[in-house]
Amino acid sequence: MNVVKGKIKPIRDNVLVTDMEFEAITTASGIFIPSQNGKSEGVKPRWGRVWAIGPEQQDVNVGDWIYVEHGRWTRGITVEDENGDEIIIRRVENKSIMMQSDERPNDVYIPKM
Repeated sequence: MNVVKGKIKPIRDNVLVTDMEFEAITTASGIFIPSQNGKSEGVKPRWGRVWAIGPEQQDVNVGDWIYVEHGRWTRGITVEDENGDEIIIRRVENKSIMMQSDERPNDVYIPKM
């Protein structure tokens, strides 16, 4: 797997996110939901944590959690963060951000990758 190293900065009002969930999840109340990625029932919006923002972005901040319309993100690329950990980041369409939260949503379980 190729890992991008070095500083990555989004341009204009672009938003880069991490921690998007595509695997099986367990809700905060203990309900298990199997992975639906690639299936018709997997067509749903997803939460992601803002990793970086472009200089013109005024709607969200780094660290915010955003809810993005289904399919309005790019395929992920693996990057090495400042701690040397490998993470997957995706660019989301700014106009497809439906909600924002300054805290991690507690109605879903988002495991560490």
